[in-house]
Amino acid sequence: MKSNVKVSKHVLTDTYTLNNGTKIPIVGFGTWQTPDGQVAYDSVLAALKAGYRHIDTAAAYGNEESVGKAIADSGVAREDLFVTTKLWNADHGYDAAKKALDTSLAKLGLDYVDLYLIHWPNPAAMRDNWEQLNADTWRAMEEAYTARKARAIGVSNFRPKHLDALLKTAKVVPAVNQIFLNPSDMEDEVVAYNRKHDILSEAYSPLGTGKIFSIPELKTLADKYDKSVAQVVLRWSLQHGFLPLPKSVHADRIKQNTELFDFELSDDDMKVIDGFHGVAGLANDPDQVNF
Repeated sequence: MKSNVKVSKHVLTDTYTLNNGTKIPIVGFGTWQTPDGQVAYDSVLAALKAGYRHIDTAAAYGNEESVGKAIADSGVAREDLFVTTKLWNADHGYDAAKKALDTSLAKLGLDYVDLYLIHWPNPAAMRDNWEQLNADTWRAMEEAYTARKARAIGVSNFRPKHLDALLKTAKVVPAVNQIFLNPSDMEDEVVAYNRKHDILSEAYSPLGTGKIFSIPELKTLADKYDKSVAQVVLRWSLQHGFLPLPKSVHADRIKQNTELFDFELSDDDMKVIDGFHGVAGLANDPDQVNF
């Protein structure tokens, strides 16, 4: 990550620079748990209207078609958008991965995605052979990158051991590692690894799937800055150099989550938020998930 954006007095479309030179907007709109159909369509359209230019989806979310339709109907030029999707667990392996990306592109109605990620490093069905399958999958993704079907490629939920294994054969270093990253779990070891290897840390569930709203100290801080709890936590994420992917299906909150650039958290308040480890859940262990 070559850009160290100081995010106060900046805007939603400011960018980090990935390790391959691709620019990625510093806040993205997440669609995890957003149901396919009208809800996904309306929320993505509302996000684009509110100024988001970075949309994150996945094959596993089951909403790529609705996301793609909203993108098509938004009137926003394709070159002004950054679109991410992800390879699901059933599609690991060289041939399956190639087909999976083509399927996602067809559902999205796009010729290319800006970022394509391996969703999980060690699905339950491939525990005996995860390292080889990831290597084969990555080779297919590198070919897609060379063919410009993906402007950048990366991973999600990878821990250092999974990245070490991948890098044994990878010709392209992952540009992004999208992880469960919020005040309740800063995933320090993973973030440190990412930084060492110039891999951007993206934060899915930056609001802890809503659980961080139960932390009373965050409400106190929100009142101090005359902001919402969500705005404070998203701002915290940016000040750490993370890329948060807030998700909402409510137009007012979607817009509110973009209003992050007219305040800055003090160092002391950043440390307070850093201290909430475990209060709203921790990341799933990718070697123990049952899917």
